[in-house]
Amino acid sequence: MNERRLPHSPGPRAWLGLLVVLGPVLLVAMDGSVLFLAMARVSEALSPSADQALWILDVYGFAVGSLLIAFGSIGDRYGRLKLLMGGAAVFGAASAGAAFAPGPEVLIVCRALMGVAGATLLPSALAVLSELFPDPRQRSKVIGVFAATFAAGFAIGPIVGGQLLNSFWWGSVFLINLPVVVLFLVLAPVLLREVRATRSGHLDVLSVLLSGAGILLTVYAVKHVAAQGLTAPPMATGIVGVVTLVWFVRRQLRLEHPLIDVRLFRDRTFTVAAVTGLLPLAAWSATAYLGGIHLQSVLGLTVLDAALVALPGAAVLTATCIVTPAVVARIGTRSALITCHFLIATGMLLLLATSVSDGVGWYVASTVVAGIGYGISFSVVADTAVAAVPAERAGSAAAIAETSNEIGNALGIALLGSLAALIFRLQGPGLAGTLNETLQTPGLTAAVIADAKAAFVTGLHAAAAVAGVLHAALGVFALRHLPRVHRPEDALPGPAAQDTAEEGSVR
Repeated sequence: MNERRLPHSPGPRAWLGLLVVLGPVLLVAMDGSVLFLAMARVSEALSPSADQALWILDVYGFAVGSLLIAFGSIGDRYGRLKLLMGGAAVFGAASAGAAFAPGPEVLIVCRALMGVAGATLLPSALAVLSELFPDPRQRSKVIGVFAATFAAGFAIGPIVGGQLLNSFWWGSVFLINLPVVVLFLVLAPVLLREVRATRSGHLDVLSVLLSGAGILLTVYAVKHVAAQGLTAPPMATGIVGVVTLVWFVRRQLRLEHPLIDVRLFRDRTFTVAAVTGLLPLAAWSATAYLGGIHLQSVLGLTVLDAALVALPGAAVLTATCIVTPAVVARIGTRSALITCHFLIATGMLLLLATSVSDGVGWYVASTVVAGIGYGISFSVVADTAVAAVPAERAGSAAAIAETSNEIGNALGIALLGSLAALIFRLQGPGLAGTLNETLQTPGLTAAVIADAKAAFVTGLHAAAAVAGVLHAALGVFALRHLPRVHRPEDALPGPAAQDTAEEGSVR
């Protein structure tokens, strides 16, 4: 009997294409977190200052986040596969440069280039997958796989970094990108087709410049205030950054074809969903980074042991991403959003039980409880963003979802990490700006080491408490203000809504 596929049933080429595309997606997510456990080694090898260490960690996320929407629009107009190929090549070259960076300045530049390349990959990858799977039901499942892969990359980044550092030098955390990039460049032209959408209007370059400059100037000011105190230059820089961001928002309201439609934020449900894309990543990145330092530099765990401690939370996060779509179909998006924020708040507050001499068990409990919330948030935001727009805007929709994630990832380290750095500067022994720098100072007494570790733990507690309070507040807001619905699919656009959406892709 001859086997016949339905008109929109994907064949082997589509599934192979999915595997090929998910490779760069995994890398982009992993590189947002792979240095969390590796920074102690990087600090030993390159001796970065306190603000250089923070830039090494989060310039990647800011480069990705500030350019995702722009590259989503460029891909829609000029071809998503072209953008994918070019971005992958630059990502591989920048990864090689980062692996052999002779100093912190070169490493920061290479990380920034990796971020620019990463911004080309994410929105175009999801748009290309939408072309491979035109059937709404299949596309919904693929979006779930995409979200799970992206979340898994963030989750396993520190673990992969820790495993590599157990046997190799710190640059190996970047060299692992090269085989995946090469494989993608070889197979993508064979398995993927060029996809572009007919877009009216032109790319507003000024909007791109305003968004990127506003974010970077504002964060630069925050970092310098935390590291060096309240002085005139960073304050002036911060004011310029805020004014630039206000200018950006006002310009979007006037443009016929804005870079980002800020009017969508007038809807409370959309706003909660967008903030849910940002805040959990901020909490996760900050506590993963600070928690890694606590495990290694305060409690004395090896990098391999620290990676193993992070494994349960990563496994729970990834598993939650996979099962969340089925759960949301039963309980609705409103309940999922509320639940995720209260779970993350609980996980953050569990970190307050850590101390200078103890905390491994509390760290595992925190990552497991919060990991369920993270997994829910990642899946809900990705599905909502893509399902809420017409198919021809898939690149831009993916960019909005991933922008909130990447900006959240970078802001967590920039803001919550800077808060921890500020407390360490105020309460620590005053010998250096970071714990690792302080512990490398020759001739330290036991009392000075204890003071330095205690100051760091206080900073960790402050960052976790702020993140926990913010999530609890957002959970209460969602509980009180999000509309109740009778059918789960009415809560936010999702898989059920996609089943009735009009199909189509523009080549």
